[in-house]
Formats: sequence, structure tokens, C-alpha cells
Amino acid sequence: MTGTGRWSCRLLLPLLAAAALLLHVGSSAQEPSPSTGEAILLDVEGAIGPATTDYLRQGFEAAVKRNAAVIILRMDTPGGLSSAMRDIIRDILASRIPVITYVSPSGARAASAGTYILYASHVAAMAPGTNLGAATPVQIGGGGLPGIGKDDKGKKSDDKKDSGDASNRKAINDAVAYIRGLAELRGRNADWAEKAVREAASLPANEALANRVIEVIATDQRDLLKKIDGRVIKIGEQQRTLKTAGLRIVKIEPNWRVQILAAITNPNIAYILLLLGIYGLIFEFINPGAVAPGVVGGIALLVGLYALNLMPINVAGVALMLLGVALMVAEAFLPSFGIVGIGGIVAFAIGSLLMFDTDVPGFSLSWQAVALGTGVTAAFFLIALGAAWRAHRRTVVTGEMALIGHSGQVVTWDGDRGLVHVHGEDWQARSDVALAAGQAIRVVARQDLILTVEPEASASPQPQG
Repeated sequence: MTGTGRWSCRLLLPLLAAAALLLHVGSSAQEPSPSTGEAILLDVEGAIGPATTDYLRQGFEAAVKRNAAVIILRMDTPGGLSSAMRDIIRDILASRIPVITYVSPSGARAASAGTYILYASHVAAMAPGTNLGAATPVQIGGGGLPGIGKDDKGKKSDDKKDSGDASNRKAINDAVAYIRGLAELRGRNADWAEKAVREAASLPANEALANRVIEVIATDQRDLLKKIDGRVIKIGEQQRTLKTAGLRIVKIEPNWRVQILAAITNPNIAYILLLLGIYGLIFEFINPGAVAPGVVGGIALLVGLYALNLMPINVAGVALMLLGVALMVAEAFLPSFGIVGIGGIVAFAIGSLLMFDTDVPGFSLSWQAVALGTGVTAAFFLIALGAAWRAHRRTVVTGEMALIGHSGQVVTWDGDRGLVHVHGEDWQARSDVALAAGQAIRVVARQDLILTVEPEASASPQPQG
């Protein structure tokens, strides 16, 4: 080998070694280590809906970026939407970081959708004094997708004795198969899971542990991490031993987007936004150019419709509510003596009550919101009706009818026709009564440019100057 070749090899070998080292470091950075000493804490409180799904997705992403050891879902929920629940379970099953569902604090519950999420988790734990269960599906909005909650009569039911129709039986059988699949995946009690669906059964923490529904009872998060340390779990096809003792607990708070989504998917807020949007646009149409009512109303209506799209609604209820608004607006233009308007108020109230016709916990409209909305709508109707009545009684000041009822004076007269001075102008006129120059008259009708007049009451002819 020549000297130049030897020098080239000497320079090339260190460069290759440095490149290999960089590739090794890069690949090591891409593969998360088993633990960085953090446990990500996510709070699942209240009804489970689209905002909960977004929040947990945000938390899972944060856990991956921080290379956390475990994710803890601290749960206290009455249930929620089936669609949101299934999205959350899909994220749990796809997670490469162990997910621990912990029903806490004392007095909390993992009812309905919470039971399914607990069964899907790698580790299920409860605090003393908590409970879970009541996972019977219900129908949403008379034919919508099945949600998760108690049955409509709170009675026990099974395949043979269920009094519901075929769709109810399908929903129950689907829910049973779903939760049994989760139970078998995690090695938990599948028979009790089926009982929770078919009979809405519930269990306190001690019985849940005895029946192999959960693995751990812990007093707090620190106690939980201590008790699950060394437990072997299965993630995908791989076995993993948890090393959780002494992990630092890091709580992830929901971002602004999740907070806004949680606010607008509250049925009461969505209902109020819908009303603001409708009346804002109505005021803009009544007063063109006002701008502000139209802008605010348009934004509120779009946000309200977006929120309704994410929630279980009854289409018939929404249609009745909109019909009620239309009837109340029409009352201002129709001589129905209030019948159309009263019908509109009734339709609006019934539609509001039916709009969220569902037993899903946390997704029902409060009667206070319905009363407020109906009261404001009725007030709007009364104001519009009063304005229309006043406009009807007001003297016409423009157009062909503006001269009717005005007084004037005869300028010249011959037979049944003559010239009269009314409202600062001279007009051709006719009358069934003979008149004289200077006599006071009153206009009773108009046809094109000819007025029909009659003598003013208690008036006598005035001499011409």
C-alpha cells in the first residue's frame, strides 16, 4: 500500500468510527428507556366525553415525550359517551407505556364507561370506600348510537327476559362481548364483567379485589406505586416488570383547547350558545347594519352547532325548538292574535326538553336552563308582538295611505268635484256631499291622485280672503 493510501485509511477509520457512534446515539435517543423516574398523573373527573378523550391523548403524548415509566388515570366518573370511551380504550391498548387506572379518592366511582376503561388498563386499582360497575348500555336519542349508563328502568335484564327491542339486545350483547374481551386480555374476572353489563351490578373496592376485578387497593398514589412495584404486566406480546417504587409523580393539566372543548360540550352551555346564535341573527335581520348582533350570533351559532355535533342529541327535539323560534318570529307578521306565538313557545319548551333525550350521565339539559331559555324566548315574543301591535296602530306617515285622516280646506268646488288644500299641497278631490270654498274637510280615501273627502265635523265654510 502506498503512503498516500495509508494516510487515507488513517483519516477514514476515525471518521467511520465517529459516524457509527453518532448513529448509535441517535438510535438510542429514539428508543425510550424503560424508566426515567416519572409517573404521569391524569385526572378523569365527571362525565366522559370528547374533552376527556383529547385530554388523555394530550397526557399520553406528554408521557411519551417525557419517557415516563407509567401513566396513572385517577378516576371518578359516573360514565359518559360510548364513542369517547372506545377512543380512550383504543389509546390505552395501543400505549407502550403501562396505564394504571386508579379509582380515587374515597367516595369516588368508576361507573358505566369508567368500568370499561378500568378493565382495559394494564393495572386496575381502587382506593378504600370506592366502587365500580353499572355498565348496562342505553339507547341515545331514540335510535342513536348506544351509550354507556344504567338501563332506563334500573331493572335486571338478560338475553331471554329483556323487555327491550332488538336494538337494545344488540347493544347489550355487543357491550358484553366488548368487556369480556377486555377482561380476558388483562386476566380479570370476565363473568362479573358480564354481570355488570346485563344486571348493572356494582362492587365496592374490597369485593372487587376478592373477585379479581382489580389487582390493588391503595390509599393514595404513593402507596399505589409502592404496591405495584415488581408486578409483571403484558404490553403487546412482551412481558414487562414494573419498577415504580420512588417514581416522581408529575400531573399533566389540560391545555386551553381541552378546557374550551369541555366548556362548550356541556349541554347547558351548548344550549345557551345555540340561543345566542339564533337571536343574534334575528336581531341582525330586523336591524340591518347593526353588525355586532350578527357577528356575535354567527360565532355563537357555529360554536353551538359544533358542540351539538359532538354530543348525543335528539333531532326531533332540535327541530321542535327551531320550529318554536320560527313560529314566534312569524307571530310578529301574522294576524293570529297570539295563537301562533303561544304555539311557538310550547314547541320551543318541548323541543328543549327533548333535545338531550338520553340517560348518559353528564349529558342532560338542566330544567333551569330550559326555564331560562323558554323565558327569554317568551319575552322576545312578547316584545316583538308589542312592537308589531304599536306599529299597526301608528298613523301612517309615508306612502299612499299617509293622507288618510288628515284635515284640509276646500279651494274651489263645482258639483261633486273640486280642488282641496291638504298637507301643504293642492289635490283634486271628490265628495258625495256638496262643498263650498273655504270649507274644512277630512280625507277618507285616496285613488291615485284623487282624494275622497267629507266635511270636517262641526265645521262651516270659511270666507276667502
